[in-house]
Amino acid sequence: MRTHYCGQVDKTLTDQTVTVCGWVNTRRDHGGIIFIDLRDREGLVQVVCDPDTAEVFAAAERVRSEYVLRVRGRVVARAPGLVNPRLASGEIEIVAAELEILNASVTPPFQVDDENLSETTRLTHRVIDLRRAQMQNNLRQRYRIAMAVRRFLDAEGFIDIETPMLTRSTPEGARDYLVPSRVHHGMFFALPQSPQLFKQMLMVSGFDRYYQITKCFRDEDLRADRQPEFTQIDIETSFMAEADIRALMEILIRGVWKQELGVDLPDPFPVLTWADAMRDYGSDKPDLRIPLKFCELTDVMKTVEFKVFSGPANTAGGRVAALRVPGGGELTRGEIDGYTEFVKIYGARGLAWIKFNDVAQGREGMQSPIVKNLSDEALEAIVARAGVQNGDIVFFAADRAKVVNDALGALRQKVGHEKGFVEGAWRPVWVIDFPMFEYDDEDRRWVAMHHPFTAPKDGHEDYLSSDPSQALAKAYDMVMNGWELGGGSVRIHRADVQSKVFEALAIGAEEADMKFGFLLDALRYGAPPHGGIAFGLDRLSAMIAGAESIRDVIAFPKTQRAQDLLTAAPSVVDEKQLRELHIRVREQTRA
Repeated sequence: MRTHYCGQVDKTLTDQTVTVCGWVNTRRDHGGIIFIDLRDREGLVQVVCDPDTAEVFAAAERVRSEYVLRVRGRVVARAPGLVNPRLASGEIEIVAAELEILNASVTPPFQVDDENLSETTRLTHRVIDLRRAQMQNNLRQRYRIAMAVRRFLDAEGFIDIETPMLTRSTPEGARDYLVPSRVHHGMFFALPQSPQLFKQMLMVSGFDRYYQITKCFRDEDLRADRQPEFTQIDIETSFMAEADIRALMEILIRGVWKQELGVDLPDPFPVLTWADAMRDYGSDKPDLRIPLKFCELTDVMKTVEFKVFSGPANTAGGRVAALRVPGGGELTRGEIDGYTEFVKIYGARGLAWIKFNDVAQGREGMQSPIVKNLSDEALEAIVARAGVQNGDIVFFAADRAKVVNDALGALRQKVGHEKGFVEGAWRPVWVIDFPMFEYDDEDRRWVAMHHPFTAPKDGHEDYLSSDPSQALAKAYDMVMNGWELGGGSVRIHRADVQSKVFEALAIGAEEADMKFGFLLDALRYGAPPHGGIAFGLDRLSAMIAGAESIRDVIAFPKTQRAQDLLTAAPSVVDEKQLRELHIRVREQTRA
């Protein structure tokens, strides 16, 4: 039906006859001549409809926005003053000899070039929204990224192997989406949160290097970078050490950034231990574009009379930390109060602060309600450890370590972006040496920080039984600008180590067999040393596209309430379907 895409018709085709198809972006009647901007996935081309060609002109008069047309005509150069340098086709136009209306359109809910649209409107009318140039570019870029990943992994000997979508429910950190079985009364499949167990079994099967770009499902609360169904670049390999896996994945990501953005990322990526990341940034995915760091004050505040600081400092699991903001002495009281309210979102009860007007004057050069409550020794330690200069402000947080890290870490991000501290465009980092376990206060037991098949660091096996809090994992996350791009680990392949991990997690042999028996059986048949990583394709694509939400790089996403506004899903199903599944829906009772 066509010889060229609209956006590919350029001056090299001048005086040639072409046929294009597409949607009417705009139609303009200039007193006897009708101009139509015709759009397809490659861009726009201007079509001129002259009244001298009566049939063409009559058809053009009927055309409206989003009509689907087929146009045949001669490519001619635009007059010098009418060239549009923003378009690839901006130097030419097509003088229509034939114009066929392939399909009409009702009036669309919004103009495709309208940028001031609510997300609700966009997702409800997603078919029209996807016609917008930005969405077309985003999804095509996502395709290029996926193809770059496939080419790289194929060249490195990885094999694309599919794993099941209907599988067994296993504990992996989030709620499963359950699928009732019609054939097996009262039993359920689960949609996979990840292919974790299957890819480990593929390593035992001898496939050595596996990958797939696959859907994963988690029934959890949503944010801008979360969806109930998301796409994962899943990778696993045998006989490679942790450092080798990380080095190979760096090459992959550097190649993607170079291809799509022309950016040369560092070689190698910097590395932070989890402990250092939490100490300096309060986050295991720090945005290193922001140079601000925490200052540790827990030991200093143990002896001060100010109970707000000394209480947490002398409590097991407590922390007192500070954040110096260079030049922050210019902050108004209103801005400080705003930051105080902000950190309360993260559990902090307040936000103490000191402005340093003249460091040389000691406490006389400091401005704050808390200065009178701190000793000279404590104030001198703050100045020395934080590297305070005249005109700075220092914020303090004192509470349980998690609250301090969450609150002060979020404040660091907010101040860093609002006050212009961001340096550079891209700052990748590996975060390694995660704890094997974290303590669940509610259940009063240790739980796996990642999953129970993550291997401990060499020499840490004895901690599994003697002191689980000291055990570190061969786990690693790739972080970019405060976003976790991917995470992985070396897996346990020895039965004795796996048994120790289960003991630390208070998982008995019977429970382990019930939940993970199929994997444990496989591991008994000569499991090789193996490990892997999974990248979020949605996050990766959103970062490269500069999108605020991964919904802008997914063709048909869900809302933050896990709803599909286009298809009105989830929806009720008829009683017959429920009976076949032996399910009855009860009315929700009010609390």
